Amino acid sequence: MHAFANPARFLRIARPLTPVLLVAGLVVVAASLVYGLAFAPAERLQGETVRILFIHVPTAWLGMAGWSAIAVSSLAELVWRHPLAALAARASASPGAVFTFVCLVTGSIWGRPAWGTWWVWDGRLTSMLVLLFLYFGYMALAGAVDREGGSSRIPAIFGLIGAVNIPIIHYSVIWWNSLHQAPSITTGGSAMAGPFLWGLLAAMLGFTLVFAGVVLARMRALLAEIQTEARLRRKAIDA
Repeated sequence: MHAFANPARFLRIARPLTPVLLVAGLVVVAASLVYGLAFAPAERLQGETVRILFIHVPTAWLGMAGWSAIAVSSLAELVWRHPLAALAARASASPGAVFTFVCLVTGSIWGRPAWGTWWVWDGRLTSMLVLLFLYFGYMALAGAVDREGGSSRIPAIFGLIGAVNIPIIHYSVIWWNSLHQAPSITTGGSAMAGPFLWGLLAAMLGFTLVFAGVVLARMRALLAEIQTEARLRRKAIDA
């Protein structure tokens, strides 16, 4: 990780990589959604509503992955004092929150015909809602630290504590009597039919590439803002 600690070295890699990730991700997402909405077959029990899984599942994955990125970056900041770790954590927060919100909305839309209601206080749904609130809390805390000039270790500690919710989300359908179905894809294999599985994997890949591209773009923007502020301070001191 320390190979990318130098901002100039990081930017040399991030500048060309960002558009590649974004364009490739958008192409794969568009192709997978066209397949899922127009060509994938209807499911035997859920009918046409199953098509929402091509959006719901990838956004759920990236909602959790976004906070995992915050936690890993926070650990790197607290333990190894990596100079870009705080930027990586902050850059992951907003897209992670957006994907979590989309997951909750699409899950509600999917749940309406399946469960007969828009919302239930199910373990999986409740823990995902908690994750969204954690994102809001982290962004507010990081913003306050940036404005007031406090220690960046405070949001980093919050990022690590919030990671406790990730295994709760994952195992909630196993630990509690849940309306939400158990995972269809596990390390032991897949219970999903091929026409759904391959389209879903493509959608997850595409959304992940988009997420990575957005995070890099936000890191570049945050780094540019820091560098601009530093130059302005130097000019003010020289004047």
